[in-house]
Amino acid sequence: MRKILVAGAVTLEMMASGTAGAQQVADASTPAAPAANTPVEKALERITITAAKREQTLRDVPISVAVTTADTLEKARIVDLIDLQSVVPSLKITQFNAVGQTNFIIRGFGNGSGNDGIESSVGVFVDGVYRSRTASALDDLPEVQRIEVLRGPQSTLFGKNVSAGAISIVTAKPQFAWGGSASLDVGSFNGHKEKISITGPLGESVAARLTLSNNRRDGYLENAVTGNTVNNRDRQAVRADVLWRASPDVQVRVIADYNKINEVCCGVVSLANGPATQFIAGAKPFGLGATVTDPANKFADRIAFNTDPTNSLTGKGVSVQADWKTDVGTLTSITAQRSQTNASIQDVDFTGADLANKNQANEISTFSQELRLASKGDGPARWLVGGFMQREKVSTATDTSFGADMRGYASGLGGSVPAALLSALPASLRTALTGKSNLYALEFLQGLVTPSIVPNTTYFQAGQGISDHYSMEQDSVSIFGNLDYEVSDQLTLTGGVAWLSDRKRAVSDVGLSDKFSALNLKAVPQFTAIGLPGSLYSAMGALQFFYGDTANHAPVNFPNASESGELSGNKVTTALRAAYDFGRWSAYVSYNTGWKAGAYNLSSDSRPPNANGIGRTADPENVSALEAGVKTESRDGYLTLAVFNQAIEGFQSNAYTGTGYALVNAGKQSTRGFELDAAYRPTAWLNLSAAVTYLDAKYDSFTQAPCVAFDTARCPVSATTGQMPGFRDLSGQRPAGIPEWALSASATITHNFGDGYNGFARLEYDFSSDVPLVETTPLELATYGQRSLNGSIGLSSKANRYQVMLWARNLTNYRSMVATFPTVAQTGSYSGFPNAPRMVGVSLSTKF
Repeated sequence: MRKILVAGAVTLEMMASGTAGAQQVADASTPAAPAANTPVEKALERITITAAKREQTLRDVPISVAVTTADTLEKARIVDLIDLQSVVPSLKITQFNAVGQTNFIIRGFGNGSGNDGIESSVGVFVDGVYRSRTASALDDLPEVQRIEVLRGPQSTLFGKNVSAGAISIVTAKPQFAWGGSASLDVGSFNGHKEKISITGPLGESVAARLTLSNNRRDGYLENAVTGNTVNNRDRQAVRADVLWRASPDVQVRVIADYNKINEVCCGVVSLANGPATQFIAGAKPFGLGATVTDPANKFADRIAFNTDPTNSLTGKGVSVQADWKTDVGTLTSITAQRSQTNASIQDVDFTGADLANKNQANEISTFSQELRLASKGDGPARWLVGGFMQREKVSTATDTSFGADMRGYASGLGGSVPAALLSALPASLRTALTGKSNLYALEFLQGLVTPSIVPNTTYFQAGQGISDHYSMEQDSVSIFGNLDYEVSDQLTLTGGVAWLSDRKRAVSDVGLSDKFSALNLKAVPQFTAIGLPGSLYSAMGALQFFYGDTANHAPVNFPNASESGELSGNKVTTALRAAYDFGRWSAYVSYNTGWKAGAYNLSSDSRPPNANGIGRTADPENVSALEAGVKTESRDGYLTLAVFNQAIEGFQSNAYTGTGYALVNAGKQSTRGFELDAAYRPTAWLNLSAAVTYLDAKYDSFTQAPCVAFDTARCPVSATTGQMPGFRDLSGQRPAGIPEWALSASATITHNFGDGYNGFARLEYDFSSDVPLVETTPLELATYGQRSLNGSIGLSSKANRYQVMLWARNLTNYRSMVATFPTVAQTGSYSGFPNAPRMVGVSLSTKF
């Protein structure tokens, strides 16, 4: 790594006279189209950002920040945050088995997907308003001015959950001159996207902007059972934005938005079919005769669900931002009220058999208020003080129920009564149980004492399962301040401090209707009386999908006598920076700390403290990051290098185990690495940009990682219970999902044809090295990387009045997995989410 950093530093010095020091991953090297008959200037547009809550140029901000401009969003056809990662290599965004289960990761740190009790370590802000859950950030992007990705902890600048970083989306303000834009996209899989935005004055001091969008596409996966397509797009959004200039010193901006998603998502394919899945596919009477997908053809874009997965997500909100310029500084108030509903129905066994289905829904209501005062900037000192508060209510429910085929599946996996046992039984019992399953035998023997227990009608019946219902209220407060002091014209020192406080109050209402999981098999008198072999306890114990590893074989709801149902904590975080301007280039060094509050496990894996299994809560995350960077810029380009050593103590690991989420704290996870971003315009018609991220990550300590079936050395299955130990030790290993290398590079050619006509051609390459995506799947099944080629070519008329663009994403049709996981209730089987295939299309747009 040292050689790489030295080489980067040498390259930086060599390019200092012809590059620019804005830490901008996106292709800002592509400026707006020039006016008619005006030659393209050989100079890059200087970009102003607000990463530090005040307007500064990228070069002047001593923070590792990546900026994507509106021009890049258009030319790269980036329509949502999932697409954004193709131009920001240190940002990874993954979507799992439902539209709302999306995870944001920066520098290898991030969590929060699939479990409503866990907030993301990466905060998403739209026009300064915090989007508290990852699903609420998924609506298609409105009229965006730029997107800033701040890497590393940012607690002294943002009030909430930015221990790993922040994504700040800044939209275009309403204009006091009439104008607008309209676009039509037509592409692969019958895709079409319409968008219109109109802006103009409503009076001398009031301007408004109205934006509407519709995004629809057929799915690219075919369900072999239903014949329908899956992984489609069906999203609509409307946004109204009003700007009131009450006086030269007072400005008020009101934004109201509404978005809706109704999609058939998300498809899953088989990566390995173990004995349980093979039984599902086996011909009757030796199997269920159901359709499963072939792991050898995992990229055939075919899935096998007995029902199509549906998702319905609605988000809406109103925000008011008021800015008042006073003699002291600018006072800013941002008030927001948001609500979100999310409902999905999933076939969670991911086969053509009707084994289990999940009906999941949540409602989230969030009120937030930020108030800050920023100095005018006169003199050597520039300061900012502020406060943030949030009150949120979460109601979440997950009902998992058995289907019509579950009884046959459990009978097959539980095995038949062995001949050795039959021979030891009395003749009457031997006759009744010959050729029967162990599950039937259990019901028969219990029925002799309890007549209500009838063979074939007691266990694993359709509709049985588990209902996980939770509610949670959260109050968060932060008080923060930041001071920049110019010691000299070259040296600036920065100090920041934030006090963060968080309080959660949760209530559970979990009901177990799976009668078999509620059994203590070792305590069934009829079994013990006939001397059931330990191997049969093991086989049948593996069928206890819920609470089989607990002593009471049942949920323990809270609050209760020993659990208050309240989780609270507070922390002081700091930021120290020193920046020096050497003229052609500048340098900075910083030390930042961050904090994310504790979390509740709101899933079926939630357990009381000290139970044999996964805990109810996770402690807070504490983050520290040491960073040094250099930047340089000129009219021909930029280059920036940031080197960092970042660590999280108490990382909230949230691994999916096959039936629920294992929420545990890793003792410590650390990542060392660097981020190198550059752009260069060698001629007036050619723009080059590249961004490279290197991450050297490891678990310094993680002794309570959830056990997995394939790790037989650390997770042996008990011969008497059929259960694994609760934990295994991953200390010293590299965390999953963090590629060692990630690269984004692009080349853009522009040409002025005269008479106002301008054209461009853009090619972009997105690469990440192979890495195990998760820790709960064997390496040979979970290891994938990214090699995606995207391109576009366009022609525009005078002042961009009309434009046509041909575009392609994943041009070479590179196939990979987005994520992998142990298949639900099918030990030895594993599944994955395939990435999207090649998509092409044409965009027509006009500006007026």
